[in-house]
Parts: sequence; structure tokens; C-alpha cells
Amino acid sequence: MTGPATPSILDCHVHLWDPRHLAYPWLEGSPELNRPFTADDFALVRPEAVEMVFMEAGRDETHAADEIEWVRSQAARHPWIRGAVAHIPLDRPAEAGEAIRRYAADPFVVGVRRNIQDEAPGFTEDTHLRDGIRLLGDAGLPFDACVRYHQLPELARLAAACAQTTIVLDHLGKPRPDARGAWSQDLRQVAEQPNVVCKLSGLATELGPDTPPAFALSLLHEALDAFGPDRCLFGSDWPVMRLATDYRSWLDLVQEALARYARTPGEAVLRGNAERVYRLAPSPAQGTDPARKEAR
Repeated sequence: MTGPATPSILDCHVHLWDPRHLAYPWLEGSPELNRPFTADDFALVRPEAVEMVFMEAGRDETHAADEIEWVRSQAARHPWIRGAVAHIPLDRPAEAGEAIRRYAADPFVVGVRRNIQDEAPGFTEDTHLRDGIRLLGDAGLPFDACVRYHQLPELARLAAACAQTTIVLDHLGKPRPDARGAWSQDLRQVAEQPNVVCKLSGLATELGPDTPPAFALSLLHEALDAFGPDRCLFGSDWPVMRLATDYRSWLDLVQEALARYARTPGEAVLRGNAERVYRLAPSPAQGTDPARKEAR
């Protein structure tokens, strides 16, 4: 790995998958990604000081629990995997309640995502979904919200209705260059909800490989200005990011966006905020268990 020395970083949005072990239906439409991407593969690209939180990877709906057990086995060999964000069908009450209780007692599971980016308009108004997200707040688990830019107004209303649950906006709400104005306005509406934080992740893939870095940098600055550096987290979206960029280039771009802030806010975005949101203990480099959450 070349480039400048990397400070201690917690990448809170890394996918791992192995189609030989579990089924991932979406990979059939992504031939460039339709192969195993394991912790061993991530180890080849990760700067030495980078730790990670696993993000559920869209495996077959029936294999959600198996996915966590597989990632747990990866973490047993790679202690820089600090925890996992699991899938739960939050809109199905019977399944959601049992899974939330189980994961709330599991120190390896640090959050939950039920991907909603491809749902029909109004899906976030679903009573069962909202009840499930509120249960996450009661259990001390944050909810990762993967939405597209046109869903941001819905997300703002969802956050207001589930005010006791921390909601993590993935990928800056997936902006598109041709909808910059609407995204900007709606992002600030979401940022007005104090229980929402923003993940600086996935942007290169959404914009495409030919987008000038200066444009992506301006979007990062806008998100940082809207939420403040105390409510932003670093994520790579590896290996999906490989469709548009490489790990070092994305990390360098986020660090460039942080350059105008003081040292402490920059360090918070790169590590501290993720440790707080996902309730992770300090790094194992400081002599602690790499997967133990603080007492709730």
C-alpha cells in the first residue's frame, strides 16, 4: 500500500460476502462483484491502521442469521472486524421482535439495517416498520437507513416519528448530479432531526467513475456543514466502491474534506463518532475486547 501514513480509522461500512457459502440474489446483476469478497480480501487493501464494522450484504432473506455467524467466524481470525450491522425484517413484527431481543444481547451485533432504497413511496409510513425501528431504540441499537435521494423527505419524517432511535443515513442519501438542488434541500431537512447521523460513504459509486473529484468533495463538504463533524462517520462501502474508485483514493478524498476542520473533529469523523453511535469499546489496541459493546 502506498500513500501517506494513515491515522487510526474505523471504517463503519464494509461488506463481506461469499456466494459459495450463502446466496446473494442481487449479485446476479453485478458480474464485477459476483465473487467472494472476504476478510482476507479486505486485508489486502486496508491500510494497517483501519478497523471495520461489517454491513449486512443483501444475502437471501432467509440467511440473515447465517450471515452474522459467517462474519463472526471471519472476525475470529481478524480482530480488526469490530462488529456487525445485521439485517432484520423490521416490518414483520413477530420476526423483528425476536431478532431484536437476540441481537441486543449479542456483543458482536452493533446495529441493524433493513434496506429500504427500493421500496415504494410511503413504505416508511408502515406502522410495523416504525414500531420495529422504535424497538431498536429501546434496545440501544442504531438503525442504518439506506435510501435514495428522493426518499430523504420520508426519512426526515421517519426520524421524527422514531426520535429515540439513532438513525444512520448511509451514503449521504445517494445524491445524483442531476438532482443536486433537491438533494441539498432535503439533506438539510434530515439533518434537522437530532437523532440522525450521516455516513460519508458510497458516494463515488453513486456518482460514477468519471465524476470530477471536486464535485464529490463539494458534496462531502455540504454533508459536513449540514450535520456538523460531530454527526458524520467515515465509511468506504468496500467492495462495491471498486466499481468506481479504490480504497486509498476514497480515504484521501474524505481526509481532504476534513482538512478545513480542527484535528479533533477530523478524528471524530474517522473513528470516535462510529464508536459512539455503534457503542463500541475503545480499540483493542488499547487493551480491550475488540467486539464488546459498552453496557446499555
